[in-house]
Amino acid sequence: MRAAIVREPGSGFELADVRLAAPEPHEVVVDVRASGLCHSDLSIAQQGMGFPMPVLLGHEVAGVVAEIGSAVTTVRPGDRIVVCMVAGCGACVECRSARPTRCSRTASLERSSGEAPRLQLDRAGVAQFMGVGGFAEQVLVHENLAIPIPDGMSFDVACLLGCGVVTGAGAAINTAGIRPGDTVAVVGCGGVGLNTIQGAVLAGASRVIAVDLHQGKLELAMRFGATDAVNAGDGDPVEAVRELTCGGVSHSFEVIGLQPTAEQAIRMLRVGGTALLIGVQRPGNTLGGLDLFGDVILPQRRIVGVSMGSTNPRLDIPMFAELYLQGRFNLDDLVSDRIALDGIDAAYAALADGAVARAVITRF
Repeated sequence: MRAAIVREPGSGFELADVRLAAPEPHEVVVDVRASGLCHSDLSIAQQGMGFPMPVLLGHEVAGVVAEIGSAVTTVRPGDRIVVCMVAGCGACVECRSARPTRCSRTASLERSSGEAPRLQLDRAGVAQFMGVGGFAEQVLVHENLAIPIPDGMSFDVACLLGCGVVTGAGAAINTAGIRPGDTVAVVGCGGVGLNTIQGAVLAGASRVIAVDLHQGKLELAMRFGATDAVNAGDGDPVEAVRELTCGGVSHSFEVIGLQPTAEQAIRMLRVGGTALLIGVQRPGNTLGGLDLFGDVILPQRRIVGVSMGSTNPRLDIPMFAELYLQGRFNLDDLVSDRIALDGIDAAYAALADGAVARAVITRF
């Protein structure tokens, strides 16, 4: 099959012929119909982030089940599915408590070192990012990652359910537990941030403030339910948020992955507020600009790390799909560009310029 491989950090995406192994008993082969471009993939492509190379990136996938292993019971060939990288083993204490994002046995879903790799390039194994590797014509994944979706959804919007939607909206609904009347600031209004906004709206937040440097993204955020927009380039965004809310918000979400914006999110909080850090921070980043006493202890603020919106995919993905079909959850406006497999580098360049919310590969 054709796939877009990153051979080493900074080398860009290279189209290559990759060999896909036959499925083991609990594995599923999926014909990819759509694959979203998430900023996390770009970070790894450019910086490595400690992941082995060469690597097949991409983790927002929707498609059709083509083949199943002998022991697969959750899907059948022909099923329309979303692949979600929350790879809970299903048997540990956290998974049995419906918290698969905390699973510590995800390695049990991977092939062992003694088995043939799922992917091969030039007779050598290729790393499969988060057990998915979606920038390709097909993916071979453990059945626990394959979540059925309704027939009424197009694949180009359905793929976003696998990461951007559950991460953003899940952070507001699951991790933060937003309640009616809460106030929210979202720092960073890309694909995940827009989902955080509409998740907070869905949960009943009375005020949702979008913060970004790009005016176009702020205008889009208003279409997703933001009540206010703060352009961080026009002045101090912390003061702007605190002025809008008479002292700060109850919940702030940092969705960029930068130290300065993480610190801003914490300072936007009112007394007793909670900052939720969603953006993937570069290893070694610290919150060195904070005064622990004045910024955290005295105002009784909490700082919470977020992983995949604390999602339970088998519950949350069907829920968001149904809300979309009811017209209560906006997915259509998230897809700003539909590209071919060989257009990944150009699409990521546009993403870095703030020109798109989410590009999706639909031509393989």
